Amino acid sequence: MKKITKAIMTIGMTTAMTMPFGACQQAQRENPLLAESQLPFGAPDFNKIEPADYLPAIEEGIRQTREDIQKIVDCTDSANFENTILAYEESGRLLDRVSRVFYALVEAEKTPEIAETEKKVTPMLTDLSNEIAFNKPLFERIRQVYDRQHDSLQGEDQKLLEETYKEFVRKGALLPDDKMQRMKEINLRISDLQLKWGDLLPAATNDAVVWVDSEEELAGLSEADIAQCRKDAESRGGKAPYAIVIVNTTQQALLASLDNRDLRRRVFEASVHRTDGTNPKYNTFDIVCEIAKLRAEQAELMGYPNYAAYSLEKTMAKTPDNVYAFLKNLIAQYAPKADAETKAIEDFARQSEGPDFSLQPYDRFYYSAKMKQQLLNVSDDEVKPYFNVDSVLFNGVFYAASRAYGLTFKERTDIPLYHPDMRAFEVIDKDGRQKALFYTDYFRRPTKRGGAWMDGFQKQSRQWGQLPIIFNVCNNAKAPEGKPSLLTWDEVTTLFHEFGHALHGILSDCQYNRLSGTSVARDFVEMPSQFNESFAAIPEVFDHYARHCETGEPMPADLKERMLKSINFQTAYALGENLAATCVDLAWHMLPADKIPTPDQASDFEVEALKNVGLLNEQIPPRYHTSYFNHVWGGGYAAGYYSYLWTEVLAVNIADVFARRGALKPETGQDFSDKILSRGNTGDLMQMFTDFTGMAQPDASSLLKARGL
Repeated sequence: MKKITKAIMTIGMTTAMTMPFGACQQAQRENPLLAESQLPFGAPDFNKIEPADYLPAIEEGIRQTREDIQKIVDCTDSANFENTILAYEESGRLLDRVSRVFYALVEAEKTPEIAETEKKVTPMLTDLSNEIAFNKPLFERIRQVYDRQHDSLQGEDQKLLEETYKEFVRKGALLPDDKMQRMKEINLRISDLQLKWGDLLPAATNDAVVWVDSEEELAGLSEADIAQCRKDAESRGGKAPYAIVIVNTTQQALLASLDNRDLRRRVFEASVHRTDGTNPKYNTFDIVCEIAKLRAEQAELMGYPNYAAYSLEKTMAKTPDNVYAFLKNLIAQYAPKADAETKAIEDFARQSEGPDFSLQPYDRFYYSAKMKQQLLNVSDDEVKPYFNVDSVLFNGVFYAASRAYGLTFKERTDIPLYHPDMRAFEVIDKDGRQKALFYTDYFRRPTKRGGAWMDGFQKQSRQWGQLPIIFNVCNNAKAPEGKPSLLTWDEVTTLFHEFGHALHGILSDCQYNRLSGTSVARDFVEMPSQFNESFAAIPEVFDHYARHCETGEPMPADLKERMLKSINFQTAYALGENLAATCVDLAWHMLPADKIPTPDQASDFEVEALKNVGLLNEQIPPRYHTSYFNHVWGGGYAAGYYSYLWTEVLAVNIADVFARRGALKPETGQDFSDKILSRGNTGDLMQMFTDFTGMAQPDASSLLKARGL
C-alpha cells in the first residue's frame, strides 16, 4: 500500500506568553527540526529529535507557509509562472519536511507523546489547508497564469500549472462564499473524525487480542509461532501465557494451522467484531456514517451526484460506471469458481469430520491448507524456513532491483533511526552515483498501526536539489532473540510489493516535488508495486533468496516445484475478498447525503450492498468490513479501493512485456524506469503505459489467468 500522506497545511501559533513551562524549557535548546539536517541525504536526525520538538517545528512551519503565501498574494507584478506557480511550489518547505517525519511516526511509532501532538496539530493543519485552498487572491493569480500561459508552457512546467490549478478547483476555489464556508466546515470535521478513527481503530485491534491459557490449545502451530504467541502475551500485559494478535485484515493467517476449532472461531470473531460495538468501548460506525455523509455533501457542493463521481474524475477510470463495468465482468467470471472452491473444501473436510460437517469461514483456511498439503504435498511450515526475512530482502528484493535496474544497496549504520528494528540503506545507481536513502521497518509492535505501506521523509526534486528518502513499513512477527524471522509466501510478496512503491520513489527523476515519485492517481500508484511482486517467483530470483535459514542450502527442486504450484491453489478466495471490499467501498460512496445509513443501519447496509452485486458470501467475507476499513475511512482510498484490481491488470500486462523482453535484462528495466518509474506525474498516465507496453488499452482478460482462475 502506498501511504497517502496527510495534509501538511496548518494554522495556530502558540505565543511565548502562553507557553507552558515545559515549552519554555524546550525553546532554550535548538530545535533540530528547524534547521536542514546535515546528515547524508538530509536524513532526519533521530538521535537529536525529541517528541517535544514536533509541535513548535510544525507551528513555525505554519508561520513560514503563511508568510510564503502572503508574498505571492502581495506581489504587484502581473501573475506569471515564476512569481506565482513556482513560488507556490516553493512555499511551505519547512512544513513539508517536518510533517513528513512527524506523520511517519504517527503511523509507525505512535507513542503517547506523538499521539498527543497529533491531536494538537491536526486541526491546525486542516485550518491552514482551508486557508490556502480558499484564498481568493491567491487563486485569482493562479487562474490568470492558467488562462494566459498554459498553452505556451511545455513539459513539466505545463503539468505543474495544470495540477496546481485543478487542485484548487477541486477543493472548491470556484464555489460561492456560502458553499465555500460550508466546505471549510466539512474539511475541519472530517479531519477531526479521521483523528478519532486513527486513535480508535489501533486501540480496538490491540484490544481484540485472543488470550490462550495453555500450549495445548495452540496445537497445530509451529514452534516459532507458539514462541511468538508467548512473546505477544508478554508485550501486552501477560493476562494469559499466550496471545494471538489480530492483524488488520478480516482473515487471520494462523487460522490455517490451529487445530482447535473453538479457538479458530474465537480468533475470527475477535477480528470481525473488533469495532462493531460488540465490545461497547469500540464502535466506529458513528465515525463511518458521519464521514460518508460529509463526503457526499462535499460532492454535492461541487456539483456531483455522489462522492464516487467526484473522486473518480481525477483517476484513470474517470467514472463509477467504468469501475462497475470492470468489476461486474470480474464478478461474473469469479462467482462460479468461488462456489466450486468452497464446495471442494467442504467436501474435503467432511472426509475427516463426517457428512454433516458445515464449513464455517474460520474453517476455510484450515482445511484449505490441509487440502493443499494432501494434493500438492506442501505446507507453510515446510517452506517458511527458506524465507528468512534477511535473505528475502538482500538476496531477493535487492537482488532483483540490482539485476533489473542496476541498483546496489549499502547498509548505513551511521544513519539515526526512530526505532531499533529499522535499517537504512544507501541506494547507488549503475554509474556509481547516490540515488536515494531507503529504510526498512518490518516488525510489528503495539505503537505501529496494522498493514504495510511505503512513504518518504523526502521526495525527489531537481528544483529543490534533493534526493528521495524512502521507507517501507510492514507488520511481520519478529522472532525471539537469536532466532531467524521467517515469512509466509504472502509476506514475501508483500516485501516485494512495498519495494515496488519504493522504487517508484527511488527512481524518480522529476523537476518538481509536487509531481515526483508516487504523486499519481490511485488507480496507477499501485501498479509498480503489484508488478514488482512478479519478481518474487522468477526462478533466478527465487533461487537466490529461498535458502534454508540454518544451512543456507537452496530450496530443494521438488519442494520448489510444489511450492510454486501452490501459489495459485484455491485463489478464488483472495480475489473474492478483494472484490467484496471494493464493492463495500463503492456502495458507501455512491450514496447521496440524504441516503447515508444511520450507525445502527451500517452493518445491514453492507450486507445489502454485497447482496446487490452477487458477493454476499459467508465463506468469503470482505477483506475489510466497513467498521475497520482503514484504507477508506482513515487513508486516501475512498471510492478507490478498486485500484488494487485495476492496477493489477496494468501490472500483469507489464509483467508480460518483461517476460517477453527478458525480465532481468537491464535494457528492459531501464526502459520501464525511463518511461514510467522515473516520470512521476509529469505526463498522461495511460500514455506512459502505452509507451512501455505498446498497448493502446490494458488487457483485463489476463488478470484471471495470472491468478490461476
